[in-house]
Amino acid sequence: MKVLIIGLLVLISLTGTGQIRSGKIVFERRTNLLKKYSDSRMKAWLKDKKIKIDMFEMYFNDTISIFKPQETDLVEQMDWATMKNTVYQNLNKNQRMSILPVWGDNVFVSDSLKKREWKVTSSMRKIAGYDCRRVIWEKDDTTRIHAWYTEEIMPSIGPESFWGLPGTILGLATEDGGVVYFAKTVEIGVDNIEEYIPEFPAKKIKTEEELRKDMAEKFGDKPWGKQVMEGLFAW
Repeated sequence: MKVLIIGLLVLISLTGTGQIRSGKIVFERRTNLLKKYSDSRMKAWLKDKKIKIDMFEMYFNDTISIFKPQETDLVEQMDWATMKNTVYQNLNKNQRMSILPVWGDNVFVSDSLKKREWKVTSSMRKIAGYDCRRVIWEKDDTTRIHAWYTEEIMPSIGPESFWGLPGTILGLATEDGGVVYFAKTVEIGVDNIEEYIPEFPAKKIKTEEELRKDMAEKFGDKPWGKQVMEGLFAW
């Protein structure tokens, strides 16, 4: 009987490997501000600060993910230098809802999940203790995004608005290393995930196309307008 029990435990352990279906992932984002801001006046405001670190957490299960800034009581220096988005994704409903902070106000966006075509590579690395494969997305002619996903965590999700790979994205980076996300910790299992879904006031929700149009009309002719729009729609 003892041998049988041990055998069953081993079998459960083996079949459970790679079957993580829900949990919480903490991400660290490192932004190289000197690469982000090329304007001399902006660099003067940055002073000697080169790297800005922001922390995020992502709650997930088979169906949904909620990616949001990690709450802190610390007073943040240079909060204006980076954007901290909240993104809710529902894989079953092909739904993406985002909260984008713009000059102290929240902009609410609802749209479908973004589709991306990835080039799979043979490169592997460990992130937060998980084996991850590197893939590449060519966003446009000049921008490539690198991601690292693990099949050990099953849901097809990732930070910001990323999804669509055969597993969970634990690493994400622009090719020049200007912005890098890496998972720091993974907690298995999450209860009452619906509690983490943010509220979206129906009267304030726009589609991404509507927001792009509004931003272009309001700020498209400003010298810094392009920079704002690039930040809003970076991912």
